[in-house]
Amino acid sequence: MLSTTSDLLAQDLHETNARLHFWLDSLVPEPTHPLVATPEQITGLLSELLRAGQWLRAGLPQARDRELQAEIDEYRRNVERLRDLLPSIHDQLLRERARLEAERARVASAAQWAEGSRQSL
Repeated sequence: MLSTTSDLLAQDLHETNARLHFWLDSLVPEPTHPLVATPEQITGLLSELLRAGQWLRAGLPQARDRELQAEIDEYRRNVERLRDLLPSIHDQLLRERARLEAERARVASAAQWAEGSRQSL
C-alpha cells in the first residue's frame, strides 16, 4: 500500500513532536534548580522548529486526515509550551550575559593591575 502525502507528513510531524517533547521536557526546571538552557537544548529545539516549519510552509494536504490533524494539534501544543518557557530562557540568558560581563570586567581589572605591578618592578 502506498503512503499518501498526508500519511508521510503525519509520520514526520509525529517524529518531530516526539523530539520537541524531549527537548521541552529537558528544559522544565526542577523545583530546587532554576531553568538553565544549554546550547544543545536550544539547537535541538531550533532544528525541530525549522524542520517542521519547512513542511508547513510547503503546504498541508487538503484531505481531512485525522492523524495529520492530531499531529498538527500536538505540534501547536509543543510550540505554545515553548512560548511559555521563552521568558524564563530569556531571563536566564540575560543573567548569564551579566555574569559574563562582570567576570570580563574582573579579569580586565586583574590584567590591568598585573600590568601596573610589572611596570613598577
